[in-house]
Amino acid sequence: MKAKAVLLTILAMSAAVMLAAGPTWSQQEAKVSEPEAAQIGVEAYIYGYPLVTMEMTRRVLTNVAAPEGQKAPVGQFARLREYPTPANKEVTAPNADTLYTLAWLDVSKEPWVLSLPDMQDRYFLMPMLSGWTDVFQVPGKRTTGTKAQTYAITGPNWKGKLPPGVTEYKSPTGMVWILGRIYCTGTPEDYQAVHKIQDQCKLVPLSHYGKAYPPPPGRLDPSIDVKTPVRDQVNRLDAGAYFKLLVALMKDNPPAAADAPMVAKMAKIGIVPGQDFDMSKLDPAVAKALQSIVKPAQEKIMSQMQVGGSVNVNGWSYRTKGVGIYETDYLQRAFITAIGLGANRPQDAIYPTSEADAMGKPYDGAHKYVIHLDKGQTPPAKAFWSLTMYDAHYFFVANPLNRYTLSSRSQFKQNQDGSVDLYIQNESPGKDKEANWLPAPKGKFILMLRLYWPDEPPQVSILDGTWKPPAIKISQ
Repeated sequence: MKAKAVLLTILAMSAAVMLAAGPTWSQQEAKVSEPEAAQIGVEAYIYGYPLVTMEMTRRVLTNVAAPEGQKAPVGQFARLREYPTPANKEVTAPNADTLYTLAWLDVSKEPWVLSLPDMQDRYFLMPMLSGWTDVFQVPGKRTTGTKAQTYAITGPNWKGKLPPGVTEYKSPTGMVWILGRIYCTGTPEDYQAVHKIQDQCKLVPLSHYGKAYPPPPGRLDPSIDVKTPVRDQVNRLDAGAYFKLLVALMKDNPPAAADAPMVAKMAKIGIVPGQDFDMSKLDPAVAKALQSIVKPAQEKIMSQMQVGGSVNVNGWSYRTKGVGIYETDYLQRAFITAIGLGANRPQDAIYPTSEADAMGKPYDGAHKYVIHLDKGQTPPAKAFWSLTMYDAHYFFVANPLNRYTLSSRSQFKQNQDGSVDLYIQNESPGKDKEANWLPAPKGKFILMLRLYWPDEPPQVSILDGTWKPPAIKISQ
């Protein structure tokens, strides 16, 4: 372990020297063959995908003068008052179990202070994501309890004194996304109760803590595309624009120390944190290679669903490790960014995802499916569980019931033996079975099971495989 630490230190120092070297990179590029440049380019694309996606998401979600829906200026809370709908395309794989309380912060210049009210024992969590999508802190019922609490979120280089009673949470990047979730049953009464809690969640710059702070209006940028889904905006960037944005973002959102080998590798093709990236100044072989890496990189990211590292059982794929905290698993980090930006740590939530039935055939609304849950075999979770329907792009599916999930709060119709059958299909299974119906689109769809605060061993648990998601079978 000591040898590894020394190696990382040396590599990090080398990377720092590279940052200062500037123009000498052209000499390095000439030594890189086109195939090697293409390989490094794919790895660099995957490495940077979370940071680029976070920035594009931030732009869209903060491009308003005042809080509006799930958008709010930097430093202000967007308080969602109801579950997302199929019309919401800003964030992939939303849920219909919690009300989001979201905020984007820039802590590169000054810390921000987050004040949370007494949640009255209600389940909540306020994960704080770095620019690289790692959950670096997660106050919530599981970790810090539900009493009132106050935190100062500081930048990677901040040093100073905090007021009494304020706990420091240091962010590894200047960009921070607070992706708060407060459990809500969805009834009008519970909506109102959660709205009161949301309104008591406060954010102020440290310099204004304890003082009146009327937040300034946000600045509208008409050049920002607020209609096209963020993932599509990221995916259509060519290599030149993509890497130019990436290196600029890495100035205030530095790579982790463990990323030093990747930083050194990227420098071979002119991708250097904080320096400008210009395809026209690269060695022709390198520039030619990079022009063709975008599609292969995107395909590799999405193929992660089927590769090693995940638990694959009964048609479901999920991870009990390497989510929320990724270390150097860059491919997994990019994949989670693509299909579930803002995913929690496994201790807070597990997300089994299924694209195909028990026979391995992709789901299609032309068929009718059923999930059988034996008595007492519902997903084991301390907070709640839910089964969510998405279209092929991980967005909610419009349906006549406005129902996007079945969950632990659903009033299921039970079989005589106490078991439950859940019906996954496009058309109603009949009025007597609609309580157990999750409406599907006519075409392709994807299912995601959520277990918030999953039970832990020695209890029956998804974390150690003693509980497994049930198979989904065609009923006819």
